[in-house]
Amino acid sequence: MTLKISIDAGSPTAPYEQLRAQISEQARSGGLPVGYKLPTVRGLAEELGLAANTVAKAYRVLEADGVIETRGRAGTFIAPAADAAARQAATAAAAYATEAHRLGLTRAEALAAVTDALRAAYGDGDDGD
Repeated sequence: MTLKISIDAGSPTAPYEQLRAQISEQARSGGLPVGYKLPTVRGLAEELGLAANTVAKAYRVLEADGVIETRGRAGTFIAPAADAAARQAATAAAAYATEAHRLGLTRAEALAAVTDALRAAYGDGDDGD
């Protein structure tokens, strides 16, 4: 498996965002397996004809999203998707809890709002899907 990136210089989408989206999609689809070692920032920048800062920005966003993880001098790797999803969900839940408390909602009111939102997103069924 290899990283396949194509940057469209004529696109209205910024190069770092094109890079971020393509790596994210390949990781999500399994095209880049968990643990796949990504090229260095400098190496990928040279390969794609981009500034090192552009690649570094894409890597920072991907790491913040939980798609990749940096292991110091060992390099940058595709992170486990389940861990990334769980981290993002926990972050969103914490932000919601903080905001609900700030708004003065009781726990029951905050939980009811979440339940309604989940019902809307997942449907009315109670089958766990």
